[in-house]
Amino acid sequence: MRGEYKVPGGKLVAAEVEVADGRIASAFVQGDFFLEPDEALEDINAALVGLPETTSATGLGDAIEAALPEGVEMIGFTPAAVGIAVRRALGHATSWADHTFDLIGPVTMDPAMHVALDEVLTKEVAAGRRGPTLRFWDWDSALVVMGSFQSYVNEIDQEGADRHGIRVVRRISGGGAMFMEPGNCITYSLHAPTSLVEGLSFEQSYAFLDDWVMTALADVGIQARYVPLNDIASEKGKIAGAAQKRFASGAVLHHVTMAYDIDADKMLDVLRIGREKMSDKGTKSSNKRVDPMRSQTGLPRDEIIARFMASFAATHATRPGSYTDAELEAARELMETKFLTEAWTHRVP
Repeated sequence: MRGEYKVPGGKLVAAEVEVADGRIASAFVQGDFFLEPDEALEDINAALVGLPETTSATGLGDAIEAALPEGVEMIGFTPAAVGIAVRRALGHATSWADHTFDLIGPVTMDPAMHVALDEVLTKEVAAGRRGPTLRFWDWDSALVVMGSFQSYVNEIDQEGADRHGIRVVRRISGGGAMFMEPGNCITYSLHAPTSLVEGLSFEQSYAFLDDWVMTALADVGIQARYVPLNDIASEKGKIAGAAQKRFASGAVLHHVTMAYDIDADKMLDVLRIGREKMSDKGTKSSNKRVDPMRSQTGLPRDEIIARFMASFAATHATRPGSYTDAELEAARELMETKFLTEAWTHRVP
């Protein structure tokens, strides 16, 4: 059995394994990585033999690390990367190539519906009723989407929100607040089986799940990089933030919001933390529109989204997707009974 794992920003690791009586009987690790000294490859292979086939990627990596003598240099890969390749060979972890993704373009709706759909669709993937899905948001009204663990009073200036008629909704993933007006940012959600990130830490999985968008950004003229833990930046500064939640039922939600054309003055009227961040950067005035995607690309927002979708489809197996009536109805109910309630929105005062 063979499995492969491409380390984000690193090299390809492949593993060929055989199993007998529930344990790894033989293992051969290979790839375009660098390893010094050469003999360490034999140590890596030997460390895997005899381990239970159910050993986690972390456990496999730990066994390799313990077996390597001092001074070994692994360049472009890590023991944990080998563990992921082995888990894929054993069928416990999957790669992008193992899935066909439903690709859903922007559908305009209440932005709180998209927040609810994040939960509904991820649970549908976990239950096997929906395949892995990449979808882009579009919305018809302004909304601040708070991170699951942010303090409402510390984050939101209620007078500013009331003055501008902007609602606030708390999402199920962590991270910071998203200031969303129609046309001012680009947001997408990825719903996938947990097997796609099996063996990856949260930090590793952020870069792994957004690796495709680095190519998509380059396609529209932006040279970007991932800044741990969850930011995407170009030479001109941060352009996007990611958030993620893994469901115990077997699926992962990963979503990203990119600034396209944000009214900074309005944002700072509504977000308290935004003011502090701007102050930390020595910014005295924000009397202009912050538009990194628009100014860096010169492209309409719709065209950027279309190019992103084309870029993903060029490197992944996809099929046109849509929302089912049942999913939309479930999202509407969840929006009313959870995401628009005071209890949920103010659960962290």
